[in-house]
Amino acid sequence: MEIVVVPHTHWDREWYEPFQRFRLRLVALLDEVLDTMERESAYHFTLDGQLACVDDYLEVRPENRDRIAALVEAGRLAVGPWQILLDEFLCSGENIVRNLELGMDRADKLGGSMPVGYLPDMFGHTAQMPQILRKAGLLHACVYRGVPSSVTTDAFAWVAPDGTALRTQYLPAGGYGNGAHLFSDTEGLAGRAETFVATMREWHGPEGALLAMYGTDHSAPVRGLPEMVAAIGARMDTLSGYIGAYSGDVEGLPRTHGELRSHARANILPGVISVRAHVKQAMGRAERMVERYAEPLATLWGGEWPGRFLDMAWWRLVDASGHDSVTGCGVDDTAQQVAARIAEAEHLGQAVRDMVTARLSASVPSDGVLIVNPTPATRRGVVVVDVAGADPLTNAAGEPVPTQPLEYAATLLFDDELDPATALTFIHGTELYGQHITSWAVEDGTLTFTVARETSLAFDVDDLRGALDDVTRLRILAEPRRTVAALVDVPPLGHASVRPAPRETLYGTGPQARLPGEHHPSCWLSSDSATLPVRGDEEVLDNGLLRVTIGSDGTLTLVGQDGTTVTGAGRIVDGGDVGDTYNHAPPPVNVTVSEPESVSVELVCMGPLVAIVDVRRTYRWPASAESIDGAPEVPAGTRGHRMERAMVTTRVELRAGEPFVRLNVEFDNRCADHRVRLHVPLPSPEATESYAEGQFAVVTRGLTAEGGCGETPLPTFPASSWVAAGGVAALLEHVTEYEVTEGELALTLLRSVGYLSRNRNGLRPEPAGPQLPTPAAQSRGVRKVGLALMPYQESWQEVVPQAESFRHDLLVVPGTGDRFLPLPTPEPGLSVAGEGVTMTSLRDRDGWRELRVVALTPDATEAVISGDLVEARHADLRGRPGEPVPVTDGVVRLPLGPWEIATIQFREH
Repeated sequence: MEIVVVPHTHWDREWYEPFQRFRLRLVALLDEVLDTMERESAYHFTLDGQLACVDDYLEVRPENRDRIAALVEAGRLAVGPWQILLDEFLCSGENIVRNLELGMDRADKLGGSMPVGYLPDMFGHTAQMPQILRKAGLLHACVYRGVPSSVTTDAFAWVAPDGTALRTQYLPAGGYGNGAHLFSDTEGLAGRAETFVATMREWHGPEGALLAMYGTDHSAPVRGLPEMVAAIGARMDTLSGYIGAYSGDVEGLPRTHGELRSHARANILPGVISVRAHVKQAMGRAERMVERYAEPLATLWGGEWPGRFLDMAWWRLVDASGHDSVTGCGVDDTAQQVAARIAEAEHLGQAVRDMVTARLSASVPSDGVLIVNPTPATRRGVVVVDVAGADPLTNAAGEPVPTQPLEYAATLLFDDELDPATALTFIHGTELYGQHITSWAVEDGTLTFTVARETSLAFDVDDLRGALDDVTRLRILAEPRRTVAALVDVPPLGHASVRPAPRETLYGTGPQARLPGEHHPSCWLSSDSATLPVRGDEEVLDNGLLRVTIGSDGTLTLVGQDGTTVTGAGRIVDGGDVGDTYNHAPPPVNVTVSEPESVSVELVCMGPLVAIVDVRRTYRWPASAESIDGAPEVPAGTRGHRMERAMVTTRVELRAGEPFVRLNVEFDNRCADHRVRLHVPLPSPEATESYAEGQFAVVTRGLTAEGGCGETPLPTFPASSWVAAGGVAALLEHVTEYEVTEGELALTLLRSVGYLSRNRNGLRPEPAGPQLPTPAAQSRGVRKVGLALMPYQESWQEVVPQAESFRHDLLVVPGTGDRFLPLPTPEPGLSVAGEGVTMTSLRDRDGWRELRVVALTPDATEAVISGDLVEARHADLRGRPGEPVPVTDGVVRLPLGPWEIATIQFREH
């Protein structure tokens, strides 16, 4: 039997219509599928590899759960293994794992998951996907987009960076719809089947059954399908039924290594990386909040496990990762709903984080501050704290903490003539103007309240009424407060605290007693210290590790401690973009703007812990593009002549002890149809490779991209937390599009477009979807981007720990305990060390603590996990326990191969 027909639908959960509108059609489709399958026993169906279809259907038709389960158990309806068909590059590696975990667990409850990593429509595939699938128990993958021209067969061995090789079914000659045309009608059926066999034999070889994927986007199967399948001598099955005939052995198969991002066989639509950038920013924030703050802190310090809240957060993050969701290539209504879903995930993570820190802050006196470290390594870093009074800060050991004043809060909150009765309405219990009354007095007709963040006063407003007869004026005074930068040491995944202490407690009361550096702040840090002071003015910032010089054009020259020099960093380049949400396309007559009309520099603070300069550059950017004949389907011919003034403010911040400079770029986007990029010249402009951290891997890429299908293969790529090339790295807060071009690293800050898809895109000949307007994708309004630049000399491996610190700020929480409590002793949580070893997850799981790490190194390494461990075991990516792991004196030493993802579960005393 030559042909195996796999009826299926590819279901975009939300895209050119929002979710609920698509769901209405899904319910009708699955009603028909279930009726057909129960009526015709030969019928099989594959439900797109994602449980979201089932969940969305059963929310409307809960009474049909048993019908679905019966078909799944019979092997006729294939569901899972994913919860949702994601975009692999626009979510974290941990999000990918949770997606698979959710999908397989949900499918098991219905009778079993399809044992195939089905990836039919993702816009390229991440390098570590074979390892992820194998460690979840899957032996097969199935892909379409991104496969390079070197693949000339419909099965190949896809090899992850760690060496995991997975048998992978390629869907040539039409992808997941390669058999959709076969059964369009009964006429000519035999001829179409004969042509299909001839085409597929070129890919499959002379022997064996050929896979015909019968289905397409949002389609139901044609009536009478079993009879037509029988008429051509074919058989019907699920995708797992077809692929399951192969053992998973990759012996003799051609091998393809790493990520699949080639344009040779199909469009991969790379412009989705940079469109609606605010959604990518939100996704990065929400993932970090849940993965690296809420879950680990709740695991180590949270008491009762808040599992349901975290589950809800993960559901929303996974739902948002859909390949038509976080990508931003849907209509504006869809993008709005995705953004709301991501925001809810972040809010849930924040709620759990705050619940944990509230528990910890109760042991910190109310005039003190709790500092929490979200990383599994000891941290020395700068934090910004708000404290009362002018006394110096000390730690729990009574040692002075280096500080730098940043701002003083106003103490006079109100002073005006006011009727006494009205004054009383300001008071709610002890609360007044957001603070609490600590005392009150009446003098010369003026009622004066003193307020602070807390009070021990037992205040009763009735006690005040009798003193108001002659009052005509109200004054509200707040206790003196200041915002300071402080240099603190915090143990791994642990916490410490600081508080103001009377000066005489630290330095005595003699005439010579004063705080070191009181009149010379640079003395607060000495040259003997591991952390040198920062010095800054309008031209130069320097912390001993990095020197930053601000040029007259507003660009930066960076000189690292080893002499590596970056000249002209931070140049802003604006160019036209008349593409769509899928593909960038410059207008045929393009105008780029890179030179500012004016530049101004303002010193914000000069050290010794933080030095900040604001660089303001004013440009004139074309307001929009102009079509050749005014028709939207015709790409614009030129950028318009009307100009908009754009001021780009770059806050340049250098902190003590950091070998990178922080940049916060902000501008009000009043223009349309354009792309704004930040350019960083490479110290080694002849560099031919870039290195970008992604999902459990660091990917090496060249300066070009392979073409051969339809779209022009632009060498723009995604980077998750950092990208490095030619001696300079950019540390990133969210997935960012980059390109190495003409000796520079170009980072996309904004891409503004007005259509979901253009029927004619200058760099993509065919439509990628319907031509619908997306005015919100122009991303008008204030745009803010945070990143950092770091020169390096030897290897990108220098960047890994710095990116970890940059992305995970120390957490500052006001103390809420009794003011007379001593500061609690710093407490460590869990330490994870090792060359290239990065923690990606820490959570509670069925009474065990589950830790996931990855070796971001091309060499074998060892993860050293230190705490109070008494028992440990391996686990797979679904959390299923494996072999025991030795524990010695509370420490696990876990050997890791290059690029290995490892999960262990442990218990502590």
